[in-house]
Amino acid sequence: MRILAFGTYQASDHPRVRVLADGLRERGHVVAEANVPLGLSTKDRVAMLGAASGALRMAGRLASSWTRLTAKALAVRRSGRPDALLVGYMGHFDVWLARLLFPRTRIVLDHLIFAASTAQDRGVGAGGLKQRLLRFLDRAALTIADVVVVDTEEHRAMVPDALRDKAVVVPVGATASWYQAGAHPEDRPDDEPLRVVFFGLFTPLQGAETIGRAIGLLPDDGRVTVTMIGSGQDHDAAVAAAVGGAPTEWVPWVDAADLPARVAAHDVGIGIMGTTPKALKVVPNKVYQCAAAGLAIVTSDTAPQQRAFGDAVDRVAAGDAAALAAAIRALGEDRTRLAERRAAASAAADRFRPANAVAPLDERLRRTVG
Repeated sequence: MRILAFGTYQASDHPRVRVLADGLRERGHVVAEANVPLGLSTKDRVAMLGAASGALRMAGRLASSWTRLTAKALAVRRSGRPDALLVGYMGHFDVWLARLLFPRTRIVLDHLIFAASTAQDRGVGAGGLKQRLLRFLDRAALTIADVVVVDTEEHRAMVPDALRDKAVVVPVGATASWYQAGAHPEDRPDDEPLRVVFFGLFTPLQGAETIGRAIGLLPDDGRVTVTMIGSGQDHDAAVAAAVGGAPTEWVPWVDAADLPARVAAHDVGIGIMGTTPKALKVVPNKVYQCAAAGLAIVTSDTAPQQRAFGDAVDRVAAGDAAALAAAIRALGEDRTRLAERRAAASAAADRFRPANAVAPLDERLRRTVG
């Protein structure tokens, strides 16, 4: 089957579309790409839609990107019409252009986030006209698409009843680079500090302030060191909460190509600790990625994470800094258990390699396209 990955997504920042495209290739499909990154983060896109002036700037960016995207898509079409289009991350607008350019082609929308709920989770567009606009964008995108890819059953339940048959659940997974980074773990003496890492955008969903409080509860005695990678709205609160705790390196940015190796040099990865409604509906990409890199995982105890990883990761109550600190201390004090938890997470991660992760989408396409 010929599939065209299409849109203004930025795979280096949001690798979900790369997992989908790579997995479909590995399952025998021919996947081409027409991609012109918009150059805006999720936060920027949501914020710009929250005001009239921002929406106008967004329209200008889209017009510029769509001109080049149309040229790329038409060049692909001249060599043969694709059997399906895969519209990548944050494709709420791109799906309109995809339908215009390919009116008779089956369109797959990677609806990894709902604009309305994401805005509310981040404190943007919490009500009124803004929320109505964002709900309209969600509903329109879901209506235009023929197949809607979501990441958890909780997100599938958010698809309107009349459209829910379109939805297929595909876990976020991790790209091959994460598995390669974890293929040859470093053999270190047990008396070295436990190395803990978190990376992210420091959003409320991630519970960065809770993670900071947990760091503050860890002793400053050299037994545990922490690396915190990234920046965002709760970064300063996390830094303040961590004062006096375990030695912590705050790294504002790591290039996406270098991130897997940087993370794999640690022992324990922290997932998320947020208590927002959205935090209870996701399995964050960092959990898949840290598991693929061979780290032990400590994350929040939520239904989707339990279904995805079962007992292969350590789960603690969302928002509970003391429980997170205790789980980290326990892994540092028992290196045999640490090795077992790393092996368990790594084994579980095999289910989420690209070819395995996309199996439900592959089945849907083979059943409905042709």
